[in-house]
Amino acid sequence: MSARTHTRPHPAPRGGVDIRLPWWALALPALAFVALLTLLLNPADAHAATPEPGLTHLIERAQQLMVR
Repeated sequence: MSARTHTRPHPAPRGGVDIRLPWWALALPALAFVALLTLLLNPADAHAATPEPGLTHLIERAQQLMVR
């Protein structure tokens, strides 16, 4: 018994593929690349991240608002 072969009902489109990326899909990787490149060029500016008092206060306030 032979198996049936399935054919496509519509022919495949010929030509280029139409893919549109949002602006941030290219901007964010480029920005990250530039940031890392600047750290490589001047490693003296690369410091360990320490929580600042303002940031700590903001995080505490956000936690208080989520508890309510």
